[in-house]
Amino acid sequence: MHKSWITAAMLTGATATLLITGPALADDATVLTTDSLAGPAVAVGDTIGAGIVPGSQAVFATAPAGPNGMKCGTSSFSAAVNDNPAAPGAAALGSTLAVSGCTVTGVPGVTGVNSVTINNQPYATTVASDGTVTVTGTDAAPISATLNLKSLLGSVTCNFVANGNTITAVADNTDNSITFTDQQFDKTSGPAACVANGYFTAKYTPVVTATGALVFVN
Repeated sequence: MHKSWITAAMLTGATATLLITGPALADDATVLTTDSLAGPAVAVGDTIGAGIVPGSQAVFATAPAGPNGMKCGTSSFSAAVNDNPAAPGAAALGSTLAVSGCTVTGVPGVTGVNSVTINNQPYATTVASDGTVTVTGTDAAPISATLNLKSLLGSVTCNFVANGNTITAVADNTDNSITFTDQQFDKTSGPAACVANGYFTAKYTPVVTATGALVFVN
């Protein structure tokens, strides 16, 4: 009995030592962190963003994965962080897109691009812990784009709205990227030279803070 009491006391002391000397549990990471997974939180009010992959294009194709349509050599994605809760969860942002340096190929009657305007920005955007990026418009301020194009008959204006007023992307920590693939836009106004649907594809990387720190999704 005495021996059992001593053994129990030794085990209790050893357990206490491990609890005292073991590493402290880290606080839960936020959805968006900098420098690494579970790194410092991206602060509310910070701006994050990226340009397209060098040498690539932001494409507004006439068919999913199609070769024809409008192709832009310069594009950027940026977002103000409005909420960055503990992971798992979803961070809330207000995002903007910009495109320029655009040309058109394979669209009958269209010879070039005068301008492209993305309307009603910023858009409500969420970044979920599983990497899903969702950009949503409203009835009063839908996700929309106005294309002023050069045609054989002069300049034409084409207006498009995102199908379902939502576009989605995937965030990937391997290269700190956000990728939109074949996000459908529907023509709401414009002559026959304007295609009926456009499919937006672009990859933005690396996503960084205003100070250049890489952004990760937890």
